[in-house]
Amino acid sequence: MWQGPVDTLTYSGLRAVELAEDPRGEIVGKLLADQGADVIKVEPVGGSKGRHVGPWVRGHEGDPDFSLNFWTYNTSKRSVVVNTTTAEGRAERDDLIASADVLITSDTPDDLAASDIDLQELIDRHRHLIAVSVSPYGLTGPWANRRSSDLVALATGGILMSCGYDDHSIPPIRPGGNQAMQIAASFGHTGLLLALLERQTTGLGQIVDVSMHEAIAVSGELANPYWFYPRVLLQRQTCRHAQPTPTSPALFECADGVQVYFALILSDIKTWGILVDWLDTLGMALDLADDDYLELSHRQENFPYIQTLLESFFLMQDSGDVYTEAQRRGLPLGPISAPEDLVGDPHLEARGYFVDVPIDGETVKFPGSPFTFSYGTGGPGAPPKLGSDTEEVLAQTDSSATATVAGAGIGVMS
Repeated sequence: MWQGPVDTLTYSGLRAVELAEDPRGEIVGKLLADQGADVIKVEPVGGSKGRHVGPWVRGHEGDPDFSLNFWTYNTSKRSVVVNTTTAEGRAERDDLIASADVLITSDTPDDLAASDIDLQELIDRHRHLIAVSVSPYGLTGPWANRRSSDLVALATGGILMSCGYDDHSIPPIRPGGNQAMQIAASFGHTGLLLALLERQTTGLGQIVDVSMHEAIAVSGELANPYWFYPRVLLQRQTCRHAQPTPTSPALFECADGVQVYFALILSDIKTWGILVDWLDTLGMALDLADDDYLELSHRQENFPYIQTLLESFFLMQDSGDVYTEAQRRGLPLGPISAPEDLVGDPHLEARGYFVDVPIDGETVKFPGSPFTFSYGTGGPGAPPKLGSDTEEVLAQTDSSATATVAGAGIGVMS
């Protein structure tokens, strides 16, 4: 039940009911829960789909309470098991929704209807409710009930065509990390923030309809403007932004076998001067300091020669030394880190990014919040065991449903 303004940064006092079973909806709930919202994950008997996807905590293979996939997207939430195939279960779900500020769904319109969920009817009945739908293609349009996945969304939305290698005989390459789901969830979270701000003024909720397809279509970087205006198609390139024509390779291997990314922009004369001075410290500048190289056209004509010198220069040094010195000189260069390298990243460690979360008497390291606040910040809590909060939450919901509501009108549960 909405009782007044909610702190939209910490979500103190906010209750969300999450019906989503995939990352595009679960991430929205996680972002709320990790910042203090009471997020109630409504699960079917046997648990949400994500609980049955590995990998698993060692020694707990197949256990729905120890799926690392589920843990990733469901920190800090409470789990309530409701059997919505029965009239009693649907009534329990409806009571939970009536008690909430926010409802999170990720199903297609047909799947929502099959579950007896009508978002418009819900916000008409509960005027305070904000229904956030993060679905494959949105709630309307000819594709509204089509199926999708992270890979399908990246493909149909256009991003995939820009991801891959210089060799175009190799098909496009999918970026990892459920990028489509993450992007859609980010838009869902932003839409919810805007709806919360409006509700503070009007007391009225609304439907926030996020299409994963549209979220990807608007995230194609240079592809859209290049096609809309000069009608030029971008070409995917190895570890570089897609461009209409090939650009210079930007990966260089170092003495320790680690590659670094350094995109030399020949038109930047200041960067060129810094690079030549750096090369000279190892006696590698050769003729690059000649006045001829102050002309962009000369640098462009001789780029293969420059590239060869750079390859030799980086092979003479370890990646850590190269990274440190490049940053000291103001050059945008960085090593290609593997995901496991980030756990020991000194910058992330200094900012306290990874958080030890207690689970079953042990501490488990989780990625922290994607944002911090000057007055303090939240962070991930333990993911819920299947149905661990069912009895408590349903008892609270029953009590609130039978209590006398003071006042009437917009913003109060009707």
